[in-house]
Amino acid sequence: MHPTSPATMPGSTATPPPMPPAPQPLPQGFAHPATEAQATFRALLQAVSMPGQPVACPVQAPVVPGLMPATAAVLLALTDHETPVWWAAPQPAAWLRFHTGAPVVADAAAAAFAVCALGQGLPALTAFAAGTDLSPERSGTLLIELPAFTGGPALCATGPGLRVPRTLALPGLPPDFCAQWQHNHARFPSGVDLVLLCGNQLMGLPRSTALAQEGAG
Repeated sequence: MHPTSPATMPGSTATPPPMPPAPQPLPQGFAHPATEAQATFRALLQAVSMPGQPVACPVQAPVVPGLMPATAAVLLALTDHETPVWWAAPQPAAWLRFHTGAPVVADAAAAAFAVCALGQGLPALTAFAAGTDLSPERSGTLLIELPAFTGGPALCATGPGLRVPRTLALPGLPPDFCAQWQHNHARFPSGVDLVLLCGNQLMGLPRSTALAQEGAG
């Protein structure tokens, strides 16, 4: 017979070890995946076709800690097990992988999508895949959350989808963003594309759009 342990002896006052905390459930995905993904994709196409114009996300996006609603919706609509995602902060990565299978990559240049949630900073645009002139589709798309779509430095946007120049004033971007974007635009047809997000709105900034500081010679 095995000796009786102190914790099981009659009259013992030993405290059993605490139970480990129960794992927290992951946030939900789309309630209606097919229709909501299609609606989000159509809104994104509209935003990309009208650069610099805010477009409302047309679905009730899930509440995901660390992400804005529009960001969560776009990720659910665009990613699958073949779209590697780079995260500036990885907290929501497990949620996305559970719902779409999107793998996480540590190398920004290997990412199909990159997520820069609000306040996490933005690496240099050259850190991400730009594709090539023969294979421009192999570039990365950056999802960048901003505190607002107004109130930042004035930039003049021109290019396809803009019948007249449009003024953008986007706060929260790096001070040298305009110079970085001009370099990115000059690489067209290669280069990265941006999807800017604020709350439940999104804004497209494709590589074909030119930006210049307003008032600059």
